[in-house]
Amino acid sequence: MARLPRIDLPGIPQHVVQRGNNRLPCFLDHRDRWEYLATLGEALQHTDCQLHAYVLMENHVHLLVTPPRAGAVGALMQRLGRRYVAWFNARHERTGTLWEGRYKACLVDSETYVLRCARYIDLNPVRARLTSDPASYPWSSCAALLGLRDEPLLTPHPAQRALDATQRQPGKAYAELLSEALPAEELDAIRLYLRQQRAWGRDDFRAMVESKTRRFASVRPAHRPRQTSGARK
Repeated sequence: MARLPRIDLPGIPQHVVQRGNNRLPCFLDHRDRWEYLATLGEALQHTDCQLHAYVLMENHVHLLVTPPRAGAVGALMQRLGRRYVAWFNARHERTGTLWEGRYKACLVDSETYVLRCARYIDLNPVRARLTSDPASYPWSSCAALLGLRDEPLLTPHPAQRALDATQRQPGKAYAELLSEALPAEELDAIRLYLRQQRAWGRDDFRAMVESKTRRFASVRPAHRPRQTSGARK
């Protein structure tokens, strides 16, 4: 049976994750990471997608990106994947796939959900215990969003610009957001919506997505509820 296309709407941010095949590394050193970012920049220009946050981990990548039209994120990931894999294989004298199947993506509601998604992405190195200070990790958007460095790859989302407008010092409000612990239920929700490739946000946001796409946009339970012995058939 053919797989359904991902839920995709122009102008709606998407949280994208792509993992190395069999969870193996997709970056072996800093040169690989610089090449990936350079290729990402070229793919962003080619597709007119806007990048709001990112992190490169050892064996996977997270991106928060807004497409100008339906299909643009797919074109971005295809162009990025093919060019980077060809370069990576040539450099490391290997053949075959680098990525674990298709990338996963979920739509993200505006305002607070975009900010919470960016926070989730930038705090990945902290959760992985690579650092206690997310701004010190060089392969994420964190330092740029805190105003500590320039990052030409990034285009601020309106929610990020509005957050900065609340403070005189750029990045201060985002620093306060990063200092808040991510609730376990929010972590679970982000991961579940991403795994099932749905629309993470308010009920009216999911209703809008379902109306425009004619697709179910909410998540389904990860497991069936347990049945009592008397209820089994």
